[in-house]
Amino acid sequence: MTFAPAPGSVLIVTGGSSGIGFATAVAAAQAGFTVVATARDLARSSALVDAAAAAGVEVDVRRLDVIDPESVRACVGGVVESYGRIDALVNNAGAAHVSTLELDTLEEIRATLEVNFFGVVAMSRETLPHLRASGGRLVAVTSVGGVIGQPFNEAYCAAKFAVEGYLEALAPVAATVGVRVSVIEPGAVASAFVANAGLDPEAMLAAAGPYALALAGYLERTAGAFAHAQSSEDAAAVVVDTLLAANPAFRVQTSDSARSFISVKLADLTGHAVQGITGGWVTAPETA
Repeated sequence: MTFAPAPGSVLIVTGGSSGIGFATAVAAAQAGFTVVATARDLARSSALVDAAAAAGVEVDVRRLDVIDPESVRACVGGVVESYGRIDALVNNAGAAHVSTLELDTLEEIRATLEVNFFGVVAMSRETLPHLRASGGRLVAVTSVGGVIGQPFNEAYCAAKFAVEGYLEALAPVAATVGVRVSVIEPGAVASAFVANAGLDPEAMLAAAGPYALALAGYLERTAGAFAHAQSSEDAAAVVVDTLLAANPAFRVQTSDSARSFISVKLADLTGHAVQGITGGWVTAPETA
């Protein structure tokens, strides 16, 4: 069962310049929301404005850096000043990070947590008073990596695990004040997300030392997974359906493959099943 957003319902989508955020902004505007999409670099926003216009809708694009407290306050305050309300927030902004413990610096690990976890917390905290006033929706796009730890993604998965744990704990509390909380869990999605990580496989392998064979296996497996990735538009349709659901689930996967993958973890009391799967990802190609 779904319902249409009330006229003037205002949705903020972070990370709207590409990928799932981009597609969500357009699809939500088509569904009837007044959409404010954010981007750290407004120079990259013209494609979103053009795509919305081509779809017969408008999207208000504003600058936001989720790890800058002043930027968060200014963005949310500006939306309220312009529209008088906020009815929903989709926390989509994030950044990939591929490495492993000995090859990472603590600064790199902290930076990954800042954008992928603390950015979600900051935006959610700033908008929650307005979501309480509107009886609104708080949504975060996490990942199957927020449920299953994935090799060479320790910091990224830690951040996504943290988002899921934080919001799972918040959800029943938020429900007492009329706010519904959901996490959206995509698997591989064909978007610029991984490309934006600036990965250089040859350089990574050259610097990987004792982890080079494992990294080669991981990179080969990941290339295969993204060759069959879900489109951003399909994933965004799930986000919008969740926003419009009369009784939204807390945990929502965006594809059958994501549901199948996550179901292994949710039934895996000992961890053996997951380790059996992910251990195969780091088998060197020449020894597979």
